[in-house]
Amino acid sequence: MGTFSLSHWLVVLAIVLILFGAGRIPKAMGDLARGVRAFRTGMRDDNAEGAADQLAEAHPAERPGS
Repeated sequence: MGTFSLSHWLVVLAIVLILFGAGRIPKAMGDLARGVRAFRTGMRDDNAEGAADQLAEAHPAERPGS
């Protein structure tokens, strides 16, 4: 009752293939990969903007005529 054997996993895989079809699983995995890639790009952009803001606050530009 503790662990699943290979036959249990094969039955689960067969049920998933019957319910979703063989063509939808790779499409879903591709969508998941695109979502992860978009998330990582967004995080990288946010970090770059935050670093630029911190740099501007730390070293304000000299104002002409001051």
